[in-house]
Amino acid sequence: MSMIQKIEQAEQRIRPYIRTTPLEHSLPLSRLTGGPVWLKLENFQHTGSFKVRGAMNALLSLTPEQREKGVVTASSGNHGIAVAFGLHTLHIPGMIFTNEGTSSAKVEAIRAYDVPVHFWGTDCVVAEEHARAYAAEHDMVYISPYNDLHVIAGQGTIGVEISQQAQGLVDVVLAALGGGGMISGIASYLKTIFPHVEIIGCSPENSAVMAKSVQAGRILELESLPTLSDGTAGGVEQDAITFPLCQQLVDDYILVSEEEICQAMRLCMQTHHMLIEGAAGVPLAALLKNAQRFRDKNVVIVLCGANVGLETLRTVLY
Repeated sequence: MSMIQKIEQAEQRIRPYIRTTPLEHSLPLSRLTGGPVWLKLENFQHTGSFKVRGAMNALLSLTPEQREKGVVTASSGNHGIAVAFGLHTLHIPGMIFTNEGTSSAKVEAIRAYDVPVHFWGTDCVVAEEHARAYAAEHDMVYISPYNDLHVIAGQGTIGVEISQQAQGLVDVVLAALGGGGMISGIASYLKTIFPHVEIIGCSPENSAVMAKSVQAGRILELESLPTLSDGTAGGVEQDAITFPLCQQLVDDYILVSEEEICQAMRLCMQTHHMLIEGAAGVPLAALLKNAQRFRDKNVVIVLCGANVGLETLRTVLY
């Protein structure tokens, strides 16, 4: 089965459990670039993030026997919240591993679904390795935040919605890049429907493992510095299936500073009166940094989530 067939299958499977998020025209950003700029509002999605798409597709793809054994995942926040939402909704037992630096707001959001949270290590890739080993040892199912075809196909349903809402008028898509699950899914679908579309992966300078790995031609082990974009932070598994997908499908990469992310978050709140988290601020910052590059083009920016803690929000605003 091709990836586009997997995405179309995911679209049918998860539709009862997710929202069709708006594609909203941005007047201030369009004036900046001289062409139409649209915001894909995944910050309005259930659980406050696009991650519920991939998590629900993976969970709904389990056999009854796998559901009974239970699910393990690892996450720096949003995937964990999404899996917890799915476990609660589908009445499946499971647990979430996360690293020590995970946002307390995101940890509390996971616990709100009565799903156990365990801390392991200081980087998400270390927590992922431990969670995989735990799942294998206890004969449970492991669901990766990005290194899973069902997850990628679920995230690809964003591309399905964009294609329907934009009616083909898309030249460029800017999306946050961490492990590569979201951008791989979106690109897999949109490049099949609209071969001309340019897909740009956007990462914080402080944690750009996938972007730098693609540049190097191999998955690198790099230290990640603290970043407002905690949803994209951390390492990438060595066997990640998203790596060759990013190599093939992502046309370019833009890195942004912490101050640029901060300014983008503030701009969104000021001009669109919407809360976004750091990862959603990254592609917006990439547009602001390169406005002339996108002149007269139809641009879609994926605002991937809104899960930001109050302490982080205070640092952004003040």
